[in-house]
Amino acid sequence: MITVNFKRLNIKPGARILDIGCGPGRHTCAAYGLQKVTAIAADRNFNDLIEARKRLRYHDELGEHGQGSWAVSCADILDLPFKTEYFDLVICSEVMEHIIEHRRAALELVRVLKPNCPLVVSVPRFLPEKICWALSDEYFNANQGHVRIYKKKELVDLLQSSGVLIRGHHFAHSLHSPYWWLKCLVGPARKNSPLVNLYHRFLVWDMMKKPLITRMLDAALNPIMGKSIVLYFTKRPHS
Repeated sequence: MITVNFKRLNIKPGARILDIGCGPGRHTCAAYGLQKVTAIAADRNFNDLIEARKRLRYHDELGEHGQGSWAVSCADILDLPFKTEYFDLVICSEVMEHIIEHRRAALELVRVLKPNCPLVVSVPRFLPEKICWALSDEYFNANQGHVRIYKKKELVDLLQSSGVLIRGHHFAHSLHSPYWWLKCLVGPARKNSPLVNLYHRFLVWDMMKKPLITRMLDAALNPIMGKSIVLYFTKRPHS
């Protein structure tokens, strides 16, 4: 499930790309498909890094890459182990909603990014997320510890005050919102709900097959009930 639209970013060969809070590496693998880039999967969860490494190696075996290179790094978003102004693109997808010290995290994201280069941040969208919290007291813990629900302006203001300028946004994954609402209704940790499991199989099928009809439906519904908001920024140049 790729949230970032790489076509908006104009990433050139030789770019260094950081996917911080990479999880199992979905965006790192997508970035690795760009021409001759260095894609870094970073997370503080060691098990997720192992899964990301497996995925990247699988892409190597299949030859599904842009003839660049990759690496994994155990890293904390609050204290990134990278040089200042090192990366040409920083991706932070579905991470900030987990971070208590989100201002410190925002400053770190901007610090490691080169001037005039893009930062992409996605978080759960306010209304679909608010519905999940309303339906289940367990949701925010079952979903790996959400600590806040962002409104767009709040997150834009936070990041712009850290040294970037907003360039655009879109919503994504509208077909995933009902899945999470169903999970919250039956209990987010429950594994044996036939309806939830059926919907999950539908989502997996949709991600694998990418049929035109569901792509069109997803695009039509995203402005209304997209599960995520994706924000595109550019780091301010030196004054």
